[in-house]
Amino acid sequence: MARRLVALSKSFWGEKIILLSPLLRNMHKIVTVDMEKDILSANRDLAEQNKALLEEHGIRSFDFLGAIGSGKTLIIEKLVERLKAKGMRCAAIAGDVSGDDDYRRFVSHKIPAVNVSTGKECHLDAHLIDHALEELPLHELDYLFIENVGNLVCPVDFPLGSHTRVVVISVTEGDDMVRKHPAIFAFSDVIVINKIDLAEAMQVDPGILDRDAMSANPGAKIVMMDARHEKGVDELILALGL
Repeated sequence: MARRLVALSKSFWGEKIILLSPLLRNMHKIVTVDMEKDILSANRDLAEQNKALLEEHGIRSFDFLGAIGSGKTLIIEKLVERLKAKGMRCAAIAGDVSGDDDYRRFVSHKIPAVNVSTGKECHLDAHLIDHALEELPLHELDYLFIENVGNLVCPVDFPLGSHTRVVVISVTEGDDMVRKHPAIFAFSDVIVINKIDLAEAMQVDPGILDRDAMSANPGAKIVMMDARHEKGVDELILALGL
């Protein structure tokens, strides 16, 4: 029996599925499946519905993206505590492939939270957020923080319905990460360069990350942070308009 190999070549406008047969080494059949455009369009429509629902309840929402270990969870925790001190009501949605570690950290701050496990998916999408919103007391909230799955690639094309998109990068990831993953920075409103206290030990120049971030997205607000020691928290609050 002939063995069939399948390779996927994705683009914004669809997928090209190339079927290769070892018995026909000089021939191949390309079947274009125009699915991705429809999926992305449907996600954008649902994201707008999510945003409308949040606005109906007077809630401002923030979507935090970044690699695993960049400091997203801690930054959200710091913001929540600052806002709670002002009498603001916050909630959080924790997105992860599996586990509930970040969720438990959020609820330890005595705020409503929802844990979303994506399984094999490397990003949240508007449909998952739609269901998560059903679990939150929207009429009792002022701010919603969404922590996306740790990834610098997958979440780019999937808006969730948040008002502000924040991408967090740590100096521990190296000073070439913006150049390697420009899209996620180009489509974010605020760029956080975190763990700057470790820059010397990592032999990383935060100025390079700042330069590359500015090049990828000249309109973005860029904040230098050491979240562990609360450096840059005030600047981030200002950048987010909180």
